[in-house]
Amino acid sequence: MQDGERRRVVVTGLGMITPLGSTVEKTWDGIIAGRSGIGPITRFDATGLETTIAGEVRDFDPLDYMDRKEIRRSDRFVHFAVAAAGQALRSARIEITPELAPRIGVAFGSGIGGVETLVDQVLVHQKDPRKVSPFLIPMMIIDMAAGEIAMKYRAKGPNMGHVSACASSANAVGEAAEIIRRGQADVMLAGGAEAGLIKIAIGAFNQARALSTRNDAPEKASRPFDKDRDGFVFSEGAGCLVLEDLEFARARGARILGEFAGYGLSADAYHVTAPPPGAEGAVRAMRMALADARVRPDEIGYVNAHGTSTQANDGAETAALKTVFGTHAKSVPISSTKSMTGHTLGAAGAIEAAICILAMRDGCLPPTINQEVPDPECDLDYIPNRSRPAEVRVALSNSMGLGGHNGCVILKKFAG
Repeated sequence: MQDGERRRVVVTGLGMITPLGSTVEKTWDGIIAGRSGIGPITRFDATGLETTIAGEVRDFDPLDYMDRKEIRRSDRFVHFAVAAAGQALRSARIEITPELAPRIGVAFGSGIGGVETLVDQVLVHQKDPRKVSPFLIPMMIIDMAAGEIAMKYRAKGPNMGHVSACASSANAVGEAAEIIRRGQADVMLAGGAEAGLIKIAIGAFNQARALSTRNDAPEKASRPFDKDRDGFVFSEGAGCLVLEDLEFARARGARILGEFAGYGLSADAYHVTAPPPGAEGAVRAMRMALADARVRPDEIGYVNAHGTSTQANDGAETAALKTVFGTHAKSVPISSTKSMTGHTLGAAGAIEAAICILAMRDGCLPPTINQEVPDPECDLDYIPNRSRPAEVRVALSNSMGLGGHNGCVILKKFAG
């Protein structure tokens, strides 16, 4: 590598836990089939709530990845994180030896971390403070996903937790790539996990008028960019990418799934929940990522939109895409896979970056399901209802979080 030339970062492994299934294969099969993972809430009694549907992970057994003691001493979001990281390591076919361990790091995000444990333990404390678990703090804090992954798989390199609401894992992926670029690690496990499906969280989002209340047709509830959308669907899950320095990956004979190309991030500095007019913060994040990737807007062949299915987000993101892509906006294929997975909050960015890699690998673009009633404000090509064959070389993934956080990653098909 020449002096001043930045290291190239490639993707060599993927892991996913979503409402469509607890493996990459199950999730991807569901995405391409246009299948919804949304259904009635079963994790708790949702009686009395305005929203009684969610994207639950129903086929997950933490015993496949952790022993019983580890499970008891960690929150469900950590179970997901450890599982997704384990899948990604197996996918990458990498063994973390003592010699390699200091050069392998973890960057993992979450929006709300161990909130289920926290709420449960608050109730315990109200009855008898002496009964509170000594593991409450490590079970609750968001950085414990990265910490537990490192301890489980013996990754001793850079290690951190990222918190930027629904942009958390997009930021984790982007910052992990930057760590490799600047030479502080050769491999990073990057992603996010969320498991906040509890009654108070659903109730709080209902009070904010953010959730869909289409309880009688859960599979139709998440409908990004559709005129009749009425809110997002709260989901749980995790996603993980193994990122590697290209030369390191080549030296070990790794199978390369794609290349990390660009990263942008910004703040709206505008409002706690609402995007600014024209989503100008998202515009700046996308433009930063394009500049970092050294690609033109007309080179983007697919956009995985943030696309939450809320009135405010979908119109604003459409406006931002028009600003960034100009005349190309009408011809670039765009989809929101949240129409099938629901919104996994802090895990969404990593899950959706992985979906971009799979779309380029297989030459198949995911649909936006439930596109039934055109919205005049959302008039781009959202790949309605059915997946579409297409050869794509460069894909862009958007993430936006409460508080005005914007994260954008650009991925490429690996061309050697």
